[in-house]
Amino acid sequence: MGVNIQKKKLSDFRSEESLRYDYKYISSFETNSEDFYSYRQLFNFVPYQSIDISILKQFKYAEIRNVNKLGEVEPVELSFDDRQKDNESLFKKIEKGDIIKPLSGDVLISKIRPYLNKNVLIENEETYFTKAFIHIRPKINSELFFLALRTKFISQINAVSRQGKGYPTLKEEDLKSIRFPKSIVDALINSQSELIEKISPLKQEIANLKATQKQILNIINQVFGEAFGFDWEEFETIKKEKVHTSSISKFANNIDCRMGVRFHNKAGAYIQSFLGSKTNKRIKDFISEPIVLGKSVSPSDYDEDGEYFYIGMSNIKSWAFDPEDCKKVSESYAASNLNKTVKKGDILLARSGEGTIGKVAIIEDEEINGIFADFTQRIRLTGFDLLCAYYYMRSDFFQYLVYTHKKGLGNNTNIFPSQIKEFPIPDWDDIKQAEIVAKIKMQLDEQKVIDRQIEEKQQAINKIIEEAIKQGQRNA
Repeated sequence: MGVNIQKKKLSDFRSEESLRYDYKYISSFETNSEDFYSYRQLFNFVPYQSIDISILKQFKYAEIRNVNKLGEVEPVELSFDDRQKDNESLFKKIEKGDIIKPLSGDVLISKIRPYLNKNVLIENEETYFTKAFIHIRPKINSELFFLALRTKFISQINAVSRQGKGYPTLKEEDLKSIRFPKSIVDALINSQSELIEKISPLKQEIANLKATQKQILNIINQVFGEAFGFDWEEFETIKKEKVHTSSISKFANNIDCRMGVRFHNKAGAYIQSFLGSKTNKRIKDFISEPIVLGKSVSPSDYDEDGEYFYIGMSNIKSWAFDPEDCKKVSESYAASNLNKTVKKGDILLARSGEGTIGKVAIIEDEEINGIFADFTQRIRLTGFDLLCAYYYMRSDFFQYLVYTHKKGLGNNTNIFPSQIKEFPIPDWDDIKQAEIVAKIKMQLDEQKVIDRQIEEKQQAINKIIEEAIKQGQRNA
Protein backbone atom coordinates (compact mmCIF):
# COMPACT_ATOMS: atom_id res chain seq x y z
CA MET A 1 0.00 0.00 0.00
CA GLY A 2 1.36 3.40 -1.00
CA VAL A 3 1.89 6.23 1.46
CA ASN A 4 0.65 9.72 0.66
CA ILE A 5 2.96 12.43 1.93
CA GLN A 6 2.16 16.11 2.03
CA LYS A 7 4.54 18.75 3.31
CA LYS A 8 3.20 21.66 5.36
CA LYS A 9 4.76 24.62 7.09
CA LEU A 10 4.17 25.35 10.76
CA SER A 11 2.74 28.70 9.66
CA ASP A 12 0.01 26.83 7.77
CA PHE A 13 -1.19 25.28 11.01
CA ARG A 14 -0.79 28.48 12.98
CA SER A 15 -3.01 30.38 10.55
CA GLU A 16 -5.67 27.67 10.52
CA GLU A 17 -8.56 29.00 12.64
CA SER A 18 -10.08 25.60 13.33
CA LEU A 19 -6.79 24.13 14.67
CA ARG A 20 -7.50 21.05 12.57
CA TYR A 21 -4.34 18.99 12.09
CA ASP A 22 -5.69 15.72 10.69
CA TYR A 23 -4.44 14.58 7.28
CA LYS A 24 -7.90 14.26 5.76
CA TYR A 25 -8.67 17.90 6.52
CA ILE A 26 -5.30 19.33 5.49
CA SER A 27 -5.18 17.31 2.25
CA SER A 28 -8.57 18.71 1.20
CA PHE A 29 -6.83 21.98 0.29
CA GLU A 30 -4.96 22.18 -2.96
CA THR A 31 -1.28 23.01 -2.64
CA ASN A 32 -1.23 24.89 -5.94
CA SER A 33 -2.64 28.36 -6.53
CA GLU A 34 -5.72 27.31 -8.50
CA ASP A 35 -8.44 29.94 -8.30
CA PHE A 36 -11.42 29.05 -6.19
CA TYR A 37 -14.71 30.49 -5.01
CA SER A 38 -15.37 31.06 -1.34
CA TYR A 39 -18.61 29.92 0.21
CA ARG A 40 -19.82 33.56 0.36
CA GLN A 41 -19.79 33.72 -3.43
CA LEU A 42 -21.84 30.55 -3.82
CA PHE A 43 -24.32 30.40 -0.96
CA ASN A 44 -25.59 31.94 2.25
CA PHE A 45 -26.24 30.20 5.52
CA VAL A 46 -29.92 30.62 6.38
CA PRO A 47 -30.28 31.70 10.02
CA TYR A 48 -32.66 29.77 12.22
CA GLN A 49 -36.17 31.21 12.41
CA SER A 50 -38.58 29.90 15.01
CA ILE A 51 -41.85 28.42 13.77
CA ASP A 52 -45.20 29.28 15.31
CA ILE A 53 -46.34 25.71 15.91
CA SER A 54 -49.80 26.89 16.96
CA ILE A 55 -50.63 27.30 13.27
CA LEU A 56 -49.60 23.73 12.45
CA LYS A 57 -52.48 21.35 11.93
CA GLN A 58 -51.81 18.52 9.50
CA PHE A 59 -48.19 18.79 8.37
CA LYS A 60 -45.19 16.84 7.08
CA TYR A 61 -41.95 16.55 9.05
CA ALA A 62 -38.63 14.94 8.13
CA GLU A 63 -35.54 13.93 10.06
CA ILE A 64 -32.25 12.73 8.57
CA ARG A 65 -33.50 9.14 8.74
CA ASN A 66 -36.36 10.13 6.39
CA VAL A 67 -33.85 10.93 3.62
CA ASN A 68 -32.46 8.15 1.44
CA LYS A 69 -29.10 7.92 -0.32
CA LEU A 70 -30.51 9.65 -3.43
CA GLY A 71 -31.55 12.69 -1.45
CA GLU A 72 -35.24 11.77 -1.64
CA VAL A 73 -37.42 12.64 1.33
CA GLU A 74 -40.12 10.43 2.81
CA PRO A 75 -41.59 12.63 5.56
CA VAL A 76 -43.99 11.51 8.27
CA GLU A 77 -47.50 12.96 8.53
CA LEU A 78 -48.16 14.66 11.86
CA SER A 79 -51.05 16.45 13.50
CA PHE A 80 -51.14 18.07 16.93
CA ASP A 81 -54.78 17.00 17.08
CA ASP A 82 -53.78 13.35 16.72
CA ARG A 83 -50.76 12.78 18.95
CA GLN A 84 -49.93 9.11 19.38
CA LYS A 85 -47.43 7.41 21.64
CA ASP A 86 -45.42 6.18 18.68
CA ASN A 87 -44.77 9.74 17.44
CA GLU A 88 -44.89 11.64 20.73
CA SER A 89 -41.09 12.01 20.73
CA LEU A 90 -41.33 13.97 17.45
CA PHE A 91 -43.90 16.37 18.89
CA LYS A 92 -41.71 16.98 21.93
CA LYS A 93 -38.72 17.79 19.70
CA ILE A 94 -40.82 20.15 17.63
CA GLU A 95 -42.18 21.87 20.75
CA LYS A 96 -38.57 22.48 21.84
CA GLY A 97 -37.87 24.23 18.54
CA ASP A 98 -36.39 21.41 16.45
CA ILE A 99 -38.19 22.48 13.29
CA ILE A 100 -37.32 24.62 10.25
CA LYS A 101 -39.20 25.56 7.09
CA PRO A 102 -36.83 25.78 4.09
CA LEU A 103 -37.91 27.52 0.90
CA SER A 104 -37.93 26.10 -2.61
CA GLY A 105 -34.36 26.13 -3.97
CA ASP A 106 -32.74 25.82 -0.55
CA VAL A 107 -30.29 22.99 0.16
CA LEU A 108 -30.02 21.01 3.39
CA ILE A 109 -26.76 19.26 4.27
CA SER A 110 -26.76 16.58 6.96
CA LYS A 111 -24.76 17.46 10.07
CA ILE A 112 -24.50 13.78 11.00
CA ARG A 113 -22.63 11.16 8.96
CA PRO A 114 -22.16 13.48 5.94
CA TYR A 115 -20.52 10.61 4.04
CA LEU A 116 -24.00 9.08 3.62
CA ASN A 117 -24.80 11.99 1.28
CA LYS A 118 -28.25 12.51 2.79
CA ASN A 119 -28.49 16.02 1.43
CA VAL A 120 -31.74 17.55 0.19
CA LEU A 121 -32.73 19.98 -2.54
CA ILE A 122 -35.99 21.66 -1.57
CA GLU A 123 -38.29 21.57 -4.59
CA ASN A 124 -41.53 22.32 -2.76
CA GLU A 125 -42.36 23.93 0.55
CA GLU A 126 -44.74 21.30 1.93
CA THR A 127 -42.33 19.73 4.42
CA TYR A 128 -40.80 20.94 7.67
CA PHE A 129 -37.39 19.59 8.68
CA THR A 130 -35.32 18.97 11.79
CA LYS A 131 -32.52 21.40 12.66
CA ALA A 132 -30.03 18.53 12.23
CA PHE A 133 -29.32 19.90 8.74
CA ILE A 134 -27.12 22.83 7.74
CA HIS A 135 -29.51 25.13 5.89
CA ILE A 136 -27.99 27.00 2.92
CA ARG A 137 -29.40 29.13 0.10
CA PRO A 138 -27.36 28.94 -3.15
CA LYS A 139 -26.59 32.09 -5.15
CA ILE A 140 -26.20 30.11 -8.37
CA ASN A 141 -28.64 27.61 -9.89
CA SER A 142 -29.75 25.55 -6.89
CA GLU A 143 -30.26 22.30 -8.75
CA LEU A 144 -26.84 22.32 -10.40
CA PHE A 145 -25.11 23.37 -7.20
CA PHE A 146 -26.91 20.58 -5.32
CA LEU A 147 -25.83 17.98 -7.90
CA ALA A 148 -22.26 19.23 -7.65
CA LEU A 149 -22.40 18.87 -3.86
CA ARG A 150 -23.52 15.25 -4.26
CA THR A 151 -20.82 14.41 -6.80
CA LYS A 152 -17.73 16.61 -7.21
CA PHE A 153 -17.82 18.27 -3.81
CA ILE A 154 -18.86 15.37 -1.58
CA SER A 155 -15.21 14.48 -1.02
CA GLN A 156 -14.51 18.00 0.25
CA ILE A 157 -17.50 17.80 2.58
CA ASN A 158 -16.27 14.49 3.98
CA ALA A 159 -12.74 15.85 4.31
CA VAL A 160 -13.75 18.76 6.52
CA SER A 161 -16.16 16.72 8.67
CA ARG A 162 -15.10 16.09 12.24
CA GLN A 163 -14.44 12.59 13.52
CA GLY A 164 -15.25 12.56 17.21
CA LYS A 165 -15.76 9.68 19.60
CA GLY A 166 -18.67 8.45 17.50
CA TYR A 167 -19.63 9.11 13.90
CA PRO A 168 -18.43 12.07 11.78
CA THR A 169 -20.25 15.38 12.14
CA LEU A 170 -20.33 18.61 10.17
CA LYS A 171 -20.72 22.23 11.28
CA GLU A 172 -21.26 25.50 9.44
CA GLU A 173 -17.68 26.50 10.21
CA ASP A 174 -16.47 23.39 8.42
CA LEU A 175 -18.36 24.28 5.24
CA LYS A 176 -16.83 27.75 5.31
CA SER A 177 -13.38 26.21 4.93
CA ILE A 178 -14.15 24.39 1.68
CA ARG A 179 -12.53 25.78 -1.45
CA PHE A 180 -14.68 25.44 -4.57
CA PRO A 181 -12.52 25.41 -7.75
CA LYS A 182 -13.63 28.05 -10.24
CA SER A 183 -13.11 25.71 -13.17
CA ILE A 184 -15.83 23.39 -11.84
CA VAL A 185 -18.33 26.06 -10.83
CA ASP A 186 -17.82 28.08 -14.02
CA ALA A 187 -18.34 24.96 -16.14
CA LEU A 188 -21.77 24.50 -14.54
CA ILE A 189 -22.72 28.16 -14.83
CA ASN A 190 -21.63 28.46 -18.47
CA SER A 191 -23.63 25.42 -19.59
CA GLN A 192 -26.58 25.95 -17.26
CA SER A 193 -29.36 26.06 -19.88
CA GLU A 194 -28.02 23.04 -21.76
CA LEU A 195 -27.68 21.01 -18.57
CA ILE A 196 -31.21 21.79 -17.35
CA GLU A 197 -32.56 20.79 -20.75
CA LYS A 198 -30.80 17.40 -20.55
CA ILE A 199 -31.70 16.76 -16.91
CA SER A 200 -35.40 17.69 -17.01
CA PRO A 201 -36.62 14.61 -18.96
CA LEU A 202 -34.72 12.30 -16.61
CA LYS A 203 -36.25 14.01 -13.58
CA GLN A 204 -39.71 13.50 -15.05
CA GLU A 205 -38.99 9.81 -15.63
CA ILE A 206 -37.89 9.53 -11.98
CA ALA A 207 -41.12 11.21 -10.85
CA ASN A 208 -43.16 8.77 -12.94
CA LEU A 209 -41.33 5.81 -11.41
CA LYS A 210 -41.83 7.13 -7.88
CA ALA A 211 -45.55 7.35 -8.51
CA THR A 212 -45.61 3.56 -8.94
CA GLN A 213 -43.71 2.81 -5.74
CA LYS A 214 -45.31 1.15 -2.72
CA GLN A 215 -44.10 1.26 0.86
CA ILE A 216 -42.87 -2.08 2.20
CA LEU A 217 -45.21 -1.90 5.22
CA ASN A 218 -48.22 -1.32 2.95
CA ILE A 219 -47.31 -4.41 0.92
CA ILE A 220 -46.94 -6.56 4.04
CA ASN A 221 -50.17 -5.26 5.58
CA GLN A 222 -52.06 -5.79 2.34
CA VAL A 223 -50.99 -9.42 1.97
CA PHE A 224 -51.64 -10.36 5.60
CA GLY A 225 -54.88 -8.35 5.63
CA GLU A 226 -56.18 -10.24 2.60
CA ALA A 227 -55.17 -13.58 4.11
CA PHE A 228 -56.95 -12.76 7.38
CA GLY A 229 -59.90 -10.96 5.79
CA PHE A 230 -59.12 -7.88 7.88
CA ASP A 231 -60.74 -4.47 7.34
CA TRP A 232 -57.92 -1.94 7.66
CA GLU A 233 -60.25 1.03 7.13
CA GLU A 234 -62.42 0.03 10.07
CA PHE A 235 -59.30 -0.44 12.22
CA GLU A 236 -58.02 3.05 11.33
CA THR A 237 -61.42 4.52 12.20
CA ILE A 238 -61.36 2.86 15.62
CA LYS A 239 -57.81 4.10 16.25
CA LYS A 240 -59.01 7.68 15.86
CA GLU A 241 -61.55 7.37 18.66
CA LYS A 242 -60.30 9.41 21.60
CA VAL A 243 -62.88 8.50 24.25
CA HIS A 244 -64.20 5.09 25.20
CA THR A 245 -65.60 3.46 28.29
CA SER A 246 -64.44 0.43 30.24
CA SER A 247 -65.54 -1.47 33.30
CA ILE A 248 -63.70 -1.62 36.61
CA SER A 249 -63.56 -5.41 36.31
CA LYS A 250 -61.34 -5.16 33.22
CA PHE A 251 -58.79 -3.25 35.27
CA ALA A 252 -59.23 -5.53 38.29
CA ASN A 253 -58.68 -8.70 36.25
CA ASN A 254 -55.44 -7.42 34.71
CA ILE A 255 -52.55 -9.21 36.44
CA ASP A 256 -50.15 -6.36 35.64
CA CYS A 257 -52.46 -3.73 37.14
CA ARG A 258 -52.21 -1.89 33.80
CA MET A 259 -54.33 1.25 34.00
CA GLY A 260 -53.06 3.13 30.95
CA VAL A 261 -55.20 4.13 27.99
CA ARG A 262 -52.67 2.62 25.58
CA PHE A 263 -53.13 -0.88 27.01
CA HIS A 264 -56.92 -0.62 27.35
CA ASN A 265 -57.64 1.32 24.14
CA LYS A 266 -60.41 0.10 21.88
CA ALA A 267 -58.22 -0.45 18.81
CA GLY A 268 -55.89 -2.70 20.79
CA ALA A 269 -58.80 -4.76 22.07
CA TYR A 270 -60.19 -4.91 18.54
CA ILE A 271 -57.04 -6.32 16.96
CA GLN A 272 -56.41 -8.70 19.87
CA SER A 273 -59.98 -10.03 19.58
CA PHE A 274 -59.70 -10.32 15.81
CA LEU A 275 -56.48 -12.33 15.93
CA GLY A 276 -57.95 -14.47 18.69
CA SER A 277 -60.82 -15.36 16.37
CA LYS A 278 -58.40 -16.41 13.62
CA THR A 279 -55.83 -18.44 15.55
CA ASN A 280 -55.28 -20.13 18.89
CA LYS A 281 -51.54 -20.36 18.31
CA ARG A 282 -49.02 -18.25 20.20
CA ILE A 283 -45.38 -17.50 19.43
CA LYS A 284 -44.42 -19.76 22.33
CA ASP A 285 -45.87 -22.69 20.34
CA PHE A 286 -43.12 -22.28 17.74
CA ILE A 287 -40.01 -21.34 19.72
CA SER A 288 -37.20 -23.87 19.81
CA GLU A 289 -35.79 -22.44 23.04
CA PRO A 290 -36.81 -19.68 25.46
CA ILE A 291 -36.67 -16.09 24.20
CA VAL A 292 -33.76 -14.40 25.98
CA LEU A 293 -32.43 -10.89 26.44
CA GLY A 294 -28.95 -9.93 25.30
CA LYS A 295 -25.88 -8.93 27.27
CA SER A 296 -24.78 -5.50 28.49
CA VAL A 297 -21.36 -4.12 27.65
CA SER A 298 -18.93 -1.62 29.13
CA PRO A 299 -16.61 0.71 27.13
CA SER A 300 -13.60 -1.39 28.09
CA ASP A 301 -15.15 -4.43 26.38
CA TYR A 302 -15.02 -2.86 22.91
CA ASP A 303 -12.18 -3.81 20.60
CA GLU A 304 -12.16 -2.60 17.01
CA ASP A 305 -9.90 -5.53 16.12
CA GLY A 306 -12.27 -8.05 17.70
CA GLU A 307 -13.97 -10.80 15.70
CA TYR A 308 -17.43 -10.48 17.27
CA PHE A 309 -19.98 -7.77 16.46
CA TYR A 310 -21.92 -6.26 19.34
CA ILE A 311 -25.40 -6.00 17.83
CA GLY A 312 -27.45 -3.23 19.40
CA MET A 313 -30.84 -1.73 18.63
CA SER A 314 -29.30 0.81 16.27
CA ASN A 315 -27.95 -2.02 14.13
CA ILE A 316 -31.42 -3.43 13.40
CA LYS A 317 -33.44 -0.22 13.15
CA SER A 318 -33.64 -0.61 9.35
CA TRP A 319 -35.42 -3.98 9.81
CA ALA A 320 -32.24 -5.83 8.89
CA PHE A 321 -28.85 -6.31 10.49
CA ASP A 322 -26.67 -3.40 9.43
CA PRO A 323 -22.96 -3.98 10.19
CA GLU A 324 -22.09 -0.36 9.39
CA ASP A 325 -21.05 1.38 12.62
CA CYS A 326 -21.60 -1.89 14.47
CA LYS A 327 -18.90 -2.05 17.13
CA LYS A 328 -16.83 -5.11 17.92
CA VAL A 329 -15.95 -6.60 21.27
CA SER A 330 -12.85 -8.18 22.71
CA GLU A 331 -12.04 -11.86 22.52
CA SER A 332 -12.36 -12.25 26.29
CA TYR A 333 -15.81 -10.60 26.36
CA ALA A 334 -17.00 -12.84 23.52
CA ALA A 335 -15.62 -15.98 25.17
CA SER A 336 -17.52 -15.26 28.38
CA ASN A 337 -20.82 -14.60 26.58
CA LEU A 338 -21.10 -17.41 24.05
CA ASN A 339 -24.65 -18.06 25.27
CA LYS A 340 -25.59 -14.63 23.87
CA THR A 341 -24.37 -15.22 20.33
CA VAL A 342 -26.45 -15.20 17.16
CA LYS A 343 -26.59 -17.60 14.25
CA LYS A 344 -28.27 -17.78 10.87
CA GLY A 345 -32.04 -17.91 11.26
CA ASP A 346 -32.23 -15.99 14.53
CA ILE A 347 -34.70 -13.13 14.81
CA LEU A 348 -33.61 -10.15 16.90
CA LEU A 349 -36.28 -7.86 18.33
CA ALA A 350 -35.61 -4.42 19.81
CA ARG A 351 -37.23 -4.33 23.22
CA SER A 352 -36.87 -0.68 24.20
CA GLY A 353 -36.90 2.93 23.00
CA GLU A 354 -39.55 4.85 21.11
CA GLY A 355 -39.04 4.62 17.36
CA THR A 356 -37.08 1.38 17.69
CA ILE A 357 -39.04 -0.87 20.04
CA GLY A 358 -40.59 -3.82 18.21
CA LYS A 359 -38.34 -3.64 15.16
CA VAL A 360 -37.04 -7.02 14.05
CA ALA A 361 -34.24 -8.37 11.89
CA ILE A 362 -33.28 -11.81 10.62
CA ILE A 363 -29.68 -12.95 10.88
CA GLU A 364 -28.92 -14.19 7.37
CA ASP A 365 -25.13 -14.59 7.47
CA GLU A 366 -23.96 -18.17 7.93
CA GLU A 367 -20.53 -17.05 9.10
CA ILE A 368 -21.53 -14.23 11.46
CA ASN A 369 -19.86 -13.79 14.83
CA GLY A 370 -22.09 -11.61 16.93
CA ILE A 371 -23.37 -11.01 20.45
CA PHE A 372 -26.73 -9.30 20.83
CA ALA A 373 -27.20 -6.37 23.19
CA ASP A 374 -29.23 -6.28 26.38
CA PHE A 375 -31.89 -4.06 24.79
CA THR A 376 -32.64 -6.72 22.19
CA GLN A 377 -34.06 -10.20 22.51
CA ARG A 378 -33.32 -13.32 20.49
CA ILE A 379 -36.14 -15.44 19.07
CA ARG A 380 -35.45 -18.89 17.66
CA LEU A 381 -38.36 -20.55 15.88
CA THR A 382 -39.09 -24.06 14.75
CA GLY A 383 -41.99 -25.43 12.70
CA PHE A 384 -42.85 -22.04 11.20
CA ASP A 385 -41.54 -20.45 8.00
CA LEU A 386 -38.89 -17.97 9.10
CA LEU A 387 -39.67 -15.32 6.46
CA CYS A 388 -43.40 -15.62 7.10
CA ALA A 389 -42.79 -15.03 10.81
CA TYR A 390 -40.49 -12.09 10.04
CA TYR A 391 -43.00 -10.42 7.73
CA TYR A 392 -45.79 -11.01 10.26
CA MET A 393 -43.69 -9.34 12.96
CA ARG A 394 -43.20 -6.35 10.66
CA SER A 395 -46.94 -6.05 10.02
CA ASP A 396 -49.22 -3.76 11.95
CA PHE A 397 -50.90 -6.83 13.45
CA PHE A 398 -47.81 -7.61 15.50
CA GLN A 399 -46.51 -4.06 15.85
CA TYR A 400 -49.78 -2.78 17.30
CA LEU A 401 -49.61 -5.52 19.91
CA VAL A 402 -46.14 -4.26 20.82
CA TYR A 403 -47.53 -0.72 21.02
CA THR A 404 -50.37 -1.68 23.37
CA HIS A 405 -48.37 -4.06 25.56
CA LYS A 406 -45.12 -2.13 26.02
CA LYS A 407 -44.55 -0.81 29.53
CA GLY A 408 -43.11 2.46 30.72
CA LEU A 409 -43.41 6.18 30.04
CA GLY A 410 -41.96 8.56 27.48
CA ASN A 411 -38.97 7.13 25.66
CA ASN A 412 -38.33 4.59 28.41
CA THR A 413 -40.72 1.87 27.26
CA ASN A 414 -39.98 -1.85 27.19
CA ILE A 415 -41.43 -5.10 25.89
CA PHE A 416 -40.36 -8.38 27.49
CA PRO A 417 -39.98 -12.02 26.35
CA SER A 418 -42.81 -13.06 28.69
CA GLN A 419 -45.12 -10.78 26.69
CA ILE A 420 -43.80 -11.56 23.20
CA LYS A 421 -44.19 -15.31 23.62
CA GLU A 422 -47.93 -14.85 24.35
CA PHE A 423 -48.63 -12.85 21.18
CA PRO A 424 -50.86 -14.65 18.65
CA ILE A 425 -49.34 -15.91 15.40
CA PRO A 426 -51.21 -17.29 12.34
CA ASP A 427 -52.20 -20.95 12.46
CA TRP A 428 -51.39 -21.66 8.83
CA ASP A 429 -49.95 -24.80 7.25
CA ASP A 430 -46.66 -24.82 5.35
CA ILE A 431 -48.36 -24.27 1.99
CA LYS A 432 -50.22 -21.18 3.19
CA GLN A 433 -47.10 -19.74 4.80
CA ALA A 434 -45.11 -20.26 1.60
CA GLU A 435 -47.89 -18.59 -0.38
CA ILE A 436 -47.81 -15.52 1.88
CA VAL A 437 -44.03 -15.24 1.56
CA ALA A 438 -44.19 -15.63 -2.23
CA LYS A 439 -46.79 -12.87 -2.58
CA ILE A 440 -44.79 -10.45 -0.47
CA LYS A 441 -41.46 -11.26 -2.11
CA MET A 442 -42.96 -10.85 -5.60
CA GLN A 443 -44.12 -7.31 -4.80
CA LEU A 444 -40.87 -6.46 -3.00
CA ASP A 445 -38.91 -7.64 -6.04
CA GLU A 446 -41.04 -5.36 -8.21
CA GLN A 447 -40.15 -2.45 -5.93
CA LYS A 448 -36.45 -3.31 -6.18
CA VAL A 449 -36.69 -3.11 -9.98
CA ILE A 450 -38.24 0.35 -9.66
CA ASP A 451 -35.54 1.37 -7.17
CA ARG A 452 -32.82 0.27 -9.59
CA GLN A 453 -34.44 2.18 -12.44
CA ILE A 454 -34.61 5.34 -10.34
CA GLU A 455 -30.98 4.94 -9.33
CA GLU A 456 -29.96 4.45 -12.96
CA LYS A 457 -31.75 7.67 -13.92
CA GLN A 458 -30.05 9.49 -11.06
CA GLN A 459 -26.67 8.15 -12.11
CA ALA A 460 -27.37 9.36 -15.65
CA ILE A 461 -28.00 12.85 -14.25
CA ASN A 462 -24.75 12.70 -12.27
CA LYS A 463 -22.88 11.63 -15.40
CA ILE A 464 -24.25 14.64 -17.29
CA ILE A 465 -22.88 16.90 -14.55
CA GLU A 466 -19.52 15.13 -14.53
CA GLU A 467 -19.15 15.38 -18.31
CA ALA A 468 -20.08 19.07 -18.29
CA ILE A 469 -17.42 19.77 -15.65
CA LYS A 470 -14.76 17.84 -17.58
CA GLN A 471 -15.64 19.65 -20.82
CA GLY A 472 -15.58 23.01 -19.05
CA GLN A 473 -12.18 22.30 -17.53
CA ARG A 474 -10.78 21.26 -20.93
CA ASN A 475 -12.06 24.50 -22.47
CA ALA A 476 -10.73 26.66 -19.63
